[in-house]
Amino acid sequence: MKFLVALHLFLGISMVSFSQDAEIVDLKKETESIKIVVDTTNKTWKLGGKFNLNVNQGAQSNWSAGGEEFSFSLNTYLNLFAFYKKNKHAWDNNLDLAFGLVQTTSLGRRKSSDRIDYTNKYGYALSKKINLTSLANLRTQFANGYSYAKTSLGADTSSLTSKTFTPAYVLFSQGFDFKPKENISLFCSPITSRLIIVSDKKLGALYGIDSGKIVSSQLGAYFSGNYTGKIGKTFMYKTKLDLFSNYKKNPGNIDIFWTNAISAKITKFINFTFNVDMIYDNDIKNIDPKKGPAPQWQQLMGIGFAYNFKKK
Repeated sequence: MKFLVALHLFLGISMVSFSQDAEIVDLKKETESIKIVVDTTNKTWKLGGKFNLNVNQGAQSNWSAGGEEFSFSLNTYLNLFAFYKKNKHAWDNNLDLAFGLVQTTSLGRRKSSDRIDYTNKYGYALSKKINLTSLANLRTQFANGYSYAKTSLGADTSSLTSKTFTPAYVLFSQGFDFKPKENISLFCSPITSRLIIVSDKKLGALYGIDSGKIVSSQLGAYFSGNYTGKIGKTFMYKTKLDLFSNYKKNPGNIDIFWTNAISAKITKFINFTFNVDMIYDNDIKNIDPKKGPAPQWQQLMGIGFAYNFKKK
C-alpha cells in the first residue's frame, strides 16, 4: 500500500514538472519566434531632411569710409525626402525649397534666391543596379522676380521677369535609373515630355513661348545625375545635373540645370554652407537685351542655423 501511494505521488509530481517544462519550452519558442520576426523585418521607408537659415545684418552711421547705412540678408533652404524600397519596387520623393532676400538702404529689397524643385520617381528593379523608372519633376518659384538697370540719368529702374509659379517647368519621363551606389543616381530617358507654363502672356516671350500662348510643349531626351557624399572628414557635397534636348527645336542646344551645395558642421546647430547654381536655356532671353542667351549663375555663402531631421 505504501509503495502504491509513493508511486502515485511520484507520477503526479513528474506530470506537473513535465507540464511546466512543456510550458517553458512553448514560451521560449514563442519568444524566439517574436525575436526572429522583429530582427528580420526590413525597413521599407527612409525619411529625413535638412533646414538652413543664414542671416546677416550691417549698419553704419557717419562712417567716413563710406558704405550702406543699413543692410540685411536672409537665406533659407529646406530639403525633405521620403524613400521607399521593398523587394523590386522603389519610390523616391525629394523636395528642395530655397528663398532669400536682401534689403539695403540704397537698393531697397531684392530676391537673392527662389526655388521650388520636387522630384517623384518610381522604379522597378531589372537588376541590382538598374531600375526601369518613371519620373515626374516640377521646378518653379515662390515670388515675383525683376531685372534691374539704370536710366540715362543714373536712376534705378526695374522690369518684371517672373511671377509666383511663373515660369513652371513640368517634366514627365520614362527611362532607366542606374545606381552603382546608394548615394549615386544616373537617370537617362530617350522619351521625355516637358511643359513650360507662363501664366502671364506678357512674359511668355522671355521663355520662348509663342505670342498669345501660356504653355510650350516639348518632346526630347533627358538626363538627371544626382550625387551626395563627403569631401574629406568635414564637408558634405550634394549636386544635381539635369540635361534636356528638345527634339522639336534645335536639339543640339542642351538645356542645363545644375545645383551644387557644400556644407560643413561647425557645431551641432551651426553650419557653413556654399551654394552655386547654373541654368542655361537657349530660349530664355538675356536680362541685357543687347546680348544673346547666356548661362545664369547664382552663388550664396553663409554661416547660420542648421537642423537635420532625424532619419527614420
